[in-house]
Amino acid sequence: MTSSSPPVVSQRDPFLDNAKFWAIVLVVCGHLVEDLRDVPYAHALYLFVYTFHMPLFITISGYLSRNFTRLRAQKLVSTLLVPYVIFEIAYSLPRWILYGKFQLTLLDPYFLTWFLLSLFIWRLSTPVWFQVKWPLAVAVGISLISGASALPDELSMNRTLGLLPFYVLGLVLTPQHFQLLKKRWVRLTGALVLAAGLGITFLVHYDVPTEWIRWRHAYTKIGVDNFTGAGIRLLMLVIGAILVAAFLSIITSRKTWFTALGGLTIYAYLLHGFVVKVLDRFHDDLNNPIGVAAVILFGIALTAVLCTPPFRRLFKWAIEPNLRWAFKSDPGRQSPPASSTPETWPNEHTSPPAQPTWPNQAQRADQTQGGASQAWSDEYMSPPAEPTWPNQVQRVDQTHGGASQVWSDAHMPPPMQPNQSTSQQADRPDGRAS
Repeated sequence: MTSSSPPVVSQRDPFLDNAKFWAIVLVVCGHLVEDLRDVPYAHALYLFVYTFHMPLFITISGYLSRNFTRLRAQKLVSTLLVPYVIFEIAYSLPRWILYGKFQLTLLDPYFLTWFLLSLFIWRLSTPVWFQVKWPLAVAVGISLISGASALPDELSMNRTLGLLPFYVLGLVLTPQHFQLLKKRWVRLTGALVLAAGLGITFLVHYDVPTEWIRWRHAYTKIGVDNFTGAGIRLLMLVIGAILVAAFLSIITSRKTWFTALGGLTIYAYLLHGFVVKVLDRFHDDLNNPIGVAAVILFGIALTAVLCTPPFRRLFKWAIEPNLRWAFKSDPGRQSPPASSTPETWPNEHTSPPAQPTWPNQAQRADQTQGGASQAWSDEYMSPPAEPTWPNQVQRVDQTHGGASQVWSDAHMPPPMQPNQSTSQQADRPDGRAS
């Protein structure tokens, strides 16, 4: 390796950034329209969007979390836990100023901060799902069973467990699944599914309790018995997954004006709530068909503005705080060889290099794209082309040059010589017993 060698660049995928941008547009517009549901078409749009907008965001988050390991824990704290505490406090202030109520309970998320806390818990569970034989089936079972219990609001348990299958769905997805969504016939089918779903929603929206799409109450509190509730929740999971796939199928893979904005969606998510609370004061003026249309257009513009670099510079201290000073240094981290070939993921399936670069090795943590930083947790890095599931032969924590690596059977070291004892074969390379 020479000093003139080009640096390793982790490429961002325009498809995922485009999908994240339009997903956050749905979130922002959904929150803006929520108090205007006296208008019939606003009520229908609200129900339709809420059926899949958070499942979409959660699925993408799961897909981008496949590299989470114990050495990513400090990133988890700095990008989710600390911003959660900051914005939980920040959102308590407008409620105090506007309504004279101040209530702060860090374990009971207020408004939109529940997603940060739930994602924190989901990502902590990531290594477990790679050890489960049927992860998606188990996650669905947990979701259905959780609805039969009156779970506490602390840690947003109802949503955390109820929406868990979408996070696990993201974990089990591979680049091949996204390639399938880009086929012409799939894209046409996806557009038809979305159109049909919207039409059906306009027909039945007054007959469907909105609590089913909020995932925050037990079945009995919504007014059904546990058996019926489990069936309805299973149906909601299936419909959500179908609409997520349909929505992703119509997303372009080309770089556009909003591609770079997709790397900063966390800023729009955490900041738009303050605008929503201010617009609540103008409810009577906006609660009409024209007002709803204006609010939707305003929501699209607001999302784009909040995802721009100036807002990142203003609020990076709260959303992406630099907490390296609070953690112990990790001597096991080292930069990968400069001559390594970067993975072009997930636009093009490539085989992993002979010595894979896994998340416990140093990565470029602030790769910019069009002026927008690769913000928010694990998006700085390319996940492996395929997740390593229990039915694959693997060697965990094989030490190589001080950096822990996960090896597939294609990269297994040669077997031990026959004259070595079996106890030595069971030991780690550093001589400590497994």
